Amino acid sequence: MALGLTATLATGLLAACSSDDDGGDDDASGGGDQITLRVGVFGQFGYEESGLYDEYMELHPEITIEQDSITENGDYIAQLRTRLAQNSGLSDIQAIEVGNIAEMTSELSDAWVDFGEYSDVDTSHFAPWKIDQATDQDGRIIGLGTDIGPTGICYRTDYFEQAGLPTDREEVSALFADGWDAYLAAGEEFTASGPDDVAWMDSAGGMFNAVVSGFEERYYNDAGDIVYQDSDAVSTAWDTAVEASEAGLTDSQQQFTEEWDRAFANGAFATVASCPAWMLGYIQEKAGDAGQGLWDVAASPTPSNWGGAFIGVPEAGEHHEEAVALAAWLTAPEQQAKVFTERGSFPSSTEAQQSPEVQNATHPYFNDAPIGQIFSAAAAQIPSSPIGPYEQVIQEGITDGLLLVDQQGESPDSAWDNVVSSLDNALAE
Repeated sequence: MALGLTATLATGLLAACSSDDDGGDDDASGGGDQITLRVGVFGQFGYEESGLYDEYMELHPEITIEQDSITENGDYIAQLRTRLAQNSGLSDIQAIEVGNIAEMTSELSDAWVDFGEYSDVDTSHFAPWKIDQATDQDGRIIGLGTDIGPTGICYRTDYFEQAGLPTDREEVSALFADGWDAYLAAGEEFTASGPDDVAWMDSAGGMFNAVVSGFEERYYNDAGDIVYQDSDAVSTAWDTAVEASEAGLTDSQQQFTEEWDRAFANGAFATVASCPAWMLGYIQEKAGDAGQGLWDVAASPTPSNWGGAFIGVPEAGEHHEEAVALAAWLTAPEQQAKVFTERGSFPSSTEAQQSPEVQNATHPYFNDAPIGQIFSAAAAQIPSSPIGPYEQVIQEGITDGLLLVDQQGESPDSAWDNVVSSLDNALAE
């Protein structure tokens, strides 16, 4: 998700087949001939940009790697579903966004190679919950983790100073340490003493996501049942987001829209409540040079995970062994650490998280914040939560309901009834 949201690549098409069709040199049996492996991703995964493909091809002269990227995951996953159902048109390696992994480990699980069948694939270095997400009910591991999205709170130091709030990241972290009520209380103080034309936070939807993601059970229970209507996580997060909106603490934005991007550029709000590692690059891009050194990162009162992805090998591919070897190498600790230091994608490998490259990483745009240490500490507190096939549908439906409150002034009860009605229809399809 993270990488898809920050993508700048032009939309492309996934390869029409899983191996090189030019004939002559390409031989499915290997035999020392040249083999072309195609990798299908959404957005920018950092492999091409960090030179990992070139490095692998130097180590394996018999391998040629070609990447196909579609900018938005929505377009990418629709095409991937179709091609998996048709058992054709697939790349040798395909990316899977975390919001779609449950779908792939359930009804589409048989369409993927089981990494557990390959003795050379080491999965011990991944965060256990990351492997659990990619494991189907029969114990088959259909994806290897790329990145995760441990969260902090991003804030504007200049606005905090004007409001008389602390600006040092450790002091700001302490300010929020008592929970989201403390975060809202600081927002009340900011609203009273800070710049008149600056909101405390960007959106009610962002507030909801920050709170709900800190719970172990959200939209699904361990049995795989949809429980959002009876979920303590959802009710707590909904009430917190509504409280923020009704107190006038939000800028009434809808995240990942052009208006939200312009709000970053215009400095319209002081904090982003759910700010995963990958969002730092997004903020830098949208806030631009004018925001250099004004943003910083503090610890979240309840760290959680937002975003992340996997790569898997479709059964329809002709080069399973070569594709599995490449997937394992791309997600090995050394490569994950390199992608983080060069692209900001936080590793799903706990071994990579503890590497000197990650631990010593800082971010110049964010006042040289020690992002390796901040997000490693957050990653260690991420709850293991059951996810289901309609995870994104449910979250988007609830966020749409909060927009009715935040932008149109609709009553929370009426907005919630709208959420339930809309989701009843969406989940029945």
